[in-house]
Amino acid sequence: MKTPMIAALTAALAVGGPALADATDTHGIVTAITSIAAGADRHDWHRVRHAFTDTVTTDYTSLWGGEPVTQPADELVAGWADFLPGFETTHHMVTNHTVTEIAGDTASAEADFTATHRIEEDFWVLGGRYTYRLHKTDGIWRVSAMTMTATWETGDRQLVAKAGTRAAGD
Repeated sequence: MKTPMIAALTAALAVGGPALADATDTHGIVTAITSIAAGADRHDWHRVRHAFTDTVTTDYTSLWGGEPVTQPADELVAGWADFLPGFETTHHMVTNHTVTEIAGDTASAEADFTATHRIEEDFWVLGGRYTYRLHKTDGIWRVSAMTMTATWETGDRQLVAKAGTRAAGD
């Protein structure tokens, strides 16, 4: 009996180029999405920045209201680098990755997330899903837009303000 991975690879090789290309694209897309969350938790800002196109649109309106923001990725990542270290620990788990469309050098994907933020004994945990737009440049998939849809939260949302104060050294 073949394992699912061997069966999938065998099918991709038997079918030829397009099936194998889709598997490679899917891997690149999931890698970009994962690099944002894992890089942020590890404060590996180079990894996070490399996962984005030069300009990125972020939409956190389901949580904070307001409007989506389009800005240089360098500014977005610098903002995260100035803020996230104010938490003692964060853990952004992104899972159930689904590539919904690949059309040439553009793609759409979605994933579920749980984001845990801790300061001392206090927690703020948020869950929901992200939708992503990605572009492939020089053979590498990068996120050009991401929309977060919060579906639940628990704990103290005021930890966000406390983290900002701690990160600023106040």
